[in-house]
Amino acid sequence: MLAFVRGLLVSWETGEKSAVVLDVHGFGIRVQVLARLFKTLPPVGTEMLLYTYMVFRDPEWVVYGFGSAAERDLFTELLKVNGVGAAAGMALLNTLSLTELIQAILSDNTRVLTLAPGVGTKTAQRLALELKSKMATWRHESTMISGSGGPPLSVREDVEMALMALGYRADEIQRGFGQVQVPQDSVDAWLRAMIQHLS
Repeated sequence: MLAFVRGLLVSWETGEKSAVVLDVHGFGIRVQVLARLFKTLPPVGTEMLLYTYMVFRDPEWVVYGFGSAAERDLFTELLKVNGVGAAAGMALLNTLSLTELIQAILSDNTRVLTLAPGVGTKTAQRLALELKSKMATWRHESTMISGSGGPPLSVREDVEMALMALGYRADEIQRGFGQVQVPQDSVDAWLRAMIQHLS
C-alpha cells in the first residue's frame, strides 16, 4: 500500500515507540522506526527515504519505516506468523540485526529469538518453524541451479533461502553470486554482501 516515503526530516521522537516526522509535499507523516535508525539520521531539514509498511491498529493507521527494503520485507514476513504483531516484529528487528535474525530462524535458535522483548519461547518456536519451512519451500520450488561463482554449497544454500525469504528472485540471486566477491566463506558475510548488491 505504501512502499516507501521520501521527505524532509522535521522531527523525531525517542522512547518505546521511536518515530520520525517527514514533510512530504506539505503533509507531515509520522513513521515509527527502529531505534537504531537514529544513529544514521540526517540533520533536520534534510531529505531522507524510508521503506514503509502500513498496519491498521484500531483506531488508526500506523506507518512503520525501515532503512532498507530487506528489513521492511522481513518485517512483513514476521507479521504473517501467528502470534507475532507489529510490536513483536519491531522488537525482533531492534534486538537483532537483519542477518542475526535470519540466521536464528534458519538454525532454529529460539534462545536468540527470545532475546527480543515480548517474544516468548512458544512464539520463537513458531517463528523458526513457519519461516524456516517457508524458506525451504521457496528454495525447493525455485529453478535455481548452482553456478561456478559464489560461496561453498553449505553456505550458498542458507544464503539463497534467506534471500528468497526477503523476496529476491532466484534468477537475480544467481546473477548476484556471479558478480559478488566475499573474502570470507560465512553465511553472515555473504548475506550482507548480497543484500547490499541486490538492493
